[in-house]
Amino acid sequence: MKINIIRSFIFSAFFSIVQLSAAYAVVTDKIALYGESKYPSSFRSFSYVNENAPQGGKIVLPAYGTFDNFNPYIFKGVSASFVTSLVSETLGVSPIDDPFTVYPLLAEKFDLPADKSYIGFILNKNARFSDGTPVTADDVVFSFNAIVEKGAPIYRVYYADVDRIEKISKREVRFYFKPNTNNKELPVILSQFSIFSAKDFSTREFDKPTLQVPLGSGPYIVKDFQVNKFVELQKNPNYWGKNLPSQRGFYNFETIRYDYYQDTTVTLQALFSKDIDVREEYIAKIWMTGYDNELVKSGKIKKENIEHNNPAILQNFAYNVRRDKFKDRKVRKAIDLAFNFEWANEKLFYNIYKRLFSYFTNTGMEAIGLPEGKELKILEKYRDKLPPEVFTEEYHPTTNPDIYDSRENLKKAVELLNEAGYDFVEGKMTNLKTGEPLEFEILSNSANGATFTKVMLPFIENLRKIGIKAVFRNLEVNIFKNRLDEFDFDMAIVSYRVSQMPGNEQRDYWGSESADIKGSNNIIGIKNSVVDELIQGLVSAQEKEDYVAYVKALDRVLLHENYIIFQWYSPFSRVAYWDKFGQPQTDVKIGFQPYTWWMKE
Repeated sequence: MKINIIRSFIFSAFFSIVQLSAAYAVVTDKIALYGESKYPSSFRSFSYVNENAPQGGKIVLPAYGTFDNFNPYIFKGVSASFVTSLVSETLGVSPIDDPFTVYPLLAEKFDLPADKSYIGFILNKNARFSDGTPVTADDVVFSFNAIVEKGAPIYRVYYADVDRIEKISKREVRFYFKPNTNNKELPVILSQFSIFSAKDFSTREFDKPTLQVPLGSGPYIVKDFQVNKFVELQKNPNYWGKNLPSQRGFYNFETIRYDYYQDTTVTLQALFSKDIDVREEYIAKIWMTGYDNELVKSGKIKKENIEHNNPAILQNFAYNVRRDKFKDRKVRKAIDLAFNFEWANEKLFYNIYKRLFSYFTNTGMEAIGLPEGKELKILEKYRDKLPPEVFTEEYHPTTNPDIYDSRENLKKAVELLNEAGYDFVEGKMTNLKTGEPLEFEILSNSANGATFTKVMLPFIENLRKIGIKAVFRNLEVNIFKNRLDEFDFDMAIVSYRVSQMPGNEQRDYWGSESADIKGSNNIIGIKNSVVDELIQGLVSAQEKEDYVAYVKALDRVLLHENYIIFQWYSPFSRVAYWDKFGQPQTDVKIGFQPYTWWMKE
C-alpha cells in the first residue's frame, strides 16, 4: 500500500490532521468485530473439519424446484444458488464457531484505518480463476459495481453505506464509507459478496439470466447440467486455495452432483434406490415411520440426528401488511390465536419440534422476560410509538394445551376483531365500515405443499369458526417466487435464514426502505420508524453489550407487532445417508455440513 505524504505547508492544519488520521492504518490478517478472534494467525484449519480428510469420490444431493440461471445476484430468473458457493469465492470467510471474525480467502490482508473511513482488501497474489487468470482489484471493482448497479434492487439498500470503491493497486481495493456512516458490520459484509471475472462478463450483460456459468475462483467447476434435471460439479485440480487454512478440510469430493426434484417426499425413494446419497428430512412423520426397512435396519443407510447450534430458521406464516385487511395489529393477533401448534406437533409431528418464540430463536439474543438494563433504556426513547405491551407483557406465542384453551383463544380472537371494527354479519366476520368480509389466501410452494396441507386444515377450520374464510393454495416454486417478488399475496408460508450475527440484512428483512423494492425480503411490507432506528442501532453498535441490547429490542418490537405467525424448528438436522461417508469428529455443533464430509476409504 502506498501512502502519498503531502509536505506543502499551505494546507490548513485541519486538512493535515485528516490526512494523518487516515495514515494510521493497521494491516491485519483478520477482522474481529468484538474482542479477540478464536483462531490465531498461525491456525491450520477450523476446528470442525478434518484437515486430513481423504480426497475423491462422488456425492449426489437433492435440490428442489427448478433453475434457469447461474447468477444469484439478479432479480430475474431462478438461480441454482449452490453453484455460486462452490464455483465462486468471497474476499473473506467467517467460520461457524467464530461468526464475528473474518479470515482470509481471496484477500490475504485487511487494511483498517483508525478513522474507520474505509476498509481495504489486499488480494492473495496466488488467487486465480479456474482458467488460470489472476484475481485482481479490477475484478473486485467490477463485481461490486455490477451487483449494486445491475443486481437485484435490494443490493442498493444493502450496500447503501458505501460511498465508492477504489482500485489502489493491482492487488488492493478500498471501499470508502459515506460521511458519518456508523456501520460496524460494514467491513464484514463487504467480505461476503462473490468475486466474478470482469473479462468473463465483457461480452454479456450481468443483469440477464444466463446458463453460461460465470468464471469463478472456487474449488469446483460445472462439468455438466440439464435445466430442471441436474447440475454436476467437478473439483478444479488447479484450485489455488486448497492449502489455505480457511479451506483445509472442506470440499473433499471429486464430484458433487445435485439432482432436481419438485417434491421433498419423492427423494425418499430416490435415496432407497441409490439415485441420491444423502437426504435431509423435513417431514416429521416420514422421519418417524418412513425409514422402517432393511436398508436402515442393516445399517446400509444411516439415520442420524445431527445436533447444531445454528440460529433457528424463521419459518412462519407472513402477513402482507400492504393489504388493508392486515394493517391493524389486532386483526393480525386475532388470526394468530386460531393457529394450534400443539395439535400439529402431537398429531402430525410426533412432538419432535419446538415452537419458535423469537425472530432470533437459538441465538442467545432472544427478547425474554420484560425489557431491562440497556435494552429498556433503548426502548424508553420510543415508548410513545410502541404498543404498551412491549413494556408490560412478555411475548409468548399462542398456546393450546387442550380444547378448552383453544376455545378461549377463539373467544379472545373475536374480542380483538370487534375492537378492530369487525363483527359477525350473516355468519361472516365483516368490516363494519366497508362491509367487506374478512377473507384471505394462504400461499405455499410445491416443495412444501404436501407437508402443510394437513397442518392447514385445522387452522382454516378454526378461522371458519370465527367467521373468517381462508383458502390454502399450493403453487409451483417459480410461480410462488414470482408472486412474492411482486408482493401479490395475502399470507404466505416463508422461511428466513437467520444470521449468527444479525446485521445489515435486517434492513432487507424489515426495513422501510426495502418494503417497496420488488424482490426484497421484506415481503411483509413493514414500514415502522422504530424498527428502522433499532436496525440502525444494532448495525452501529460498537460494543457487544450494546449490540445484543439492540438485537433484543428489535426482536421485542417485531414480536409485539404480530407481523408473522411463528411455526416450528428443530435443534437437529435430520439426515439419512448411505454408509459410505465420513464426518468430522468435533465438539462444535455444526449440523448437516456435507462439504466437510468425505468418502470412506
